[in-house]
Amino acid sequence: MQTDYLFHGIKGFERFAYYCYSYDMASKEAERRYKIIFFYEKYGLDATLEAFEISKRTLYRYKSLFNKGGIRALEPKSKAPKHPRRTTVAKEIIDEIKRLREEYPNIGKAKLYHILKPWCKEHNLKMISESTIGRVIAKDKDKMRITPLRIDRNGRVKPKKRKFKNRKPKNLKAKPMHLWAVDTIQKVSDGIRRYIMTLIDPNSRIAFAVAIPSKHSKYTAKVLEALIDGLTGDVALNISPKQFSILSDNGSEFMKEFEQLLQDKGLTHYWTYPRSPKMNAHNERFNRTLQELFVDYYEDLLFTDIELFNEYMADWLIKYNTIIPHHSLHMKSPVQYLIENHSECHMLWTNPK
Repeated sequence: MQTDYLFHGIKGFERFAYYCYSYDMASKEAERRYKIIFFYEKYGLDATLEAFEISKRTLYRYKSLFNKGGIRALEPKSKAPKHPRRTTVAKEIIDEIKRLREEYPNIGKAKLYHILKPWCKEHNLKMISESTIGRVIAKDKDKMRITPLRIDRNGRVKPKKRKFKNRKPKNLKAKPMHLWAVDTIQKVSDGIRRYIMTLIDPNSRIAFAVAIPSKHSKYTAKVLEALIDGLTGDVALNISPKQFSILSDNGSEFMKEFEQLLQDKGLTHYWTYPRSPKMNAHNERFNRTLQELFVDYYEDLLFTDIELFNEYMADWLIKYNTIIPHHSLHMKSPVQYLIENHSECHMLWTNPK
């Protein structure tokens, strides 16, 4: 305010100050349009059209708006239609769709279409398309979704809450050693169950595995914590704990204490969709390799001496990561591939035992 007072009365200052304040408050698109106008006034029409790939008509429209209202006039306007399309579906049809969704819980739009056809004909109503049925369901407050009730151990009825999980994004990409896909292998012998928790970096194919006596989340949480502490403690890797992200299926072993550990350390947890093992394909393939090349030969030891089994598996994992070539890595070992293609890691391999 003092600056305005000092320069008050100087010709052109008020207009200059107005444009400065407006520019600070303008959006990126408005700034881009202003730069186009500035470029046009300095370099001419042909250079502007070639540099920004806009039409002459658009350029002149920007300039006209700017002359009338300054940079604020260059703000993009809403593209929403002035007269939005409103549904013309009869209320009777909407009520029938809702009734059918209650009678046949959460039935899909394709099946609803064939059920509604004779009903609409019987009631002399114009039949709507399958996509329109989908829009009717989507616009409903509760999506016309019926959630089953369950009874707890105290005999009280409570609705089953639908949990929304952070699903794996399509074409998810991450730096080496930053995303770890986890899973468990179950082995049964004479009614005794043993589990092997596997972890793999989909980028470099570096993998780890630990046998655990149960798939309780406290065991999987300890394994993950050991991995995180080992990687973040390595100065050569230079990885912060918050840079990690974990990909897992919806098994109970990756909930409760496992999930709490991720929240405490600020890690991102991606979940695969139910019955979608392809979303965790790298880990599934490693599970098969681990079973065929190691577990099948030491399965008895898994049930008799789990600590010795882990020692043997640690030795095998060193060979898997440093010696055995992989087809997906152009016949190179994971560590060799990581060093040659990601020199910023400067990884020094250590014994996982």
